[in-house]
Amino acid sequence: MPKTIIFLIIGLFFGTGIGFLIAATSGAQLEGHEHGSAVHDHSAHDHGGHEGMDHSKMTDVSDKPPTLSVVLHPDGPQSRNLEIVTTNFEFDPVGVNGEHEPGKGHAHVYINDVKITRAYAPWLQLSALPKGEHTLRVTLNANDHSHLAVNGEPLEVIKSFVIE
Repeated sequence: MPKTIIFLIIGLFFGTGIGFLIAATSGAQLEGHEHGSAVHDHSAHDHGGHEGMDHSKMTDVSDKPPTLSVVLHPDGPQSRNLEIVTTNFEFDPVGVNGEHEPGKGHAHVYINDVKITRAYAPWLQLSALPKGEHTLRVTLNANDHSHLAVNGEPLEVIKSFVIE
């Protein structure tokens, strides 16, 4: 093997090691970075495919209203399995970003007023929750992302829970 390749390998090996040592002694976090909050705000991202959708719009479904409730099931010390219980409602992942179809859609899930995800099925895992008190909010939404509402009131559930 030519000397230049050997010296390149040796330089990369020691250079990487010295770089990690400098980072570790300067207080850098080698295991990740801080978001400022334990829950990341996904609503600020462009997930594509829903340009022009009005997320603040309400779609009245008073004629055949769905019902909504939630159950949190323990799943480890800092995780919970969220069960979204509905009637007169079908989760419709294929129809997302399309026109409103009565009785179909998805849910938006918020923790501490931060949207963390959409739910396209009745079960969702909430993992790595920080210790302390939290507020869960789940809304039912049409395929066009508008909030489903009954007599002007959004279909949503708000529940407080504690991670110890």
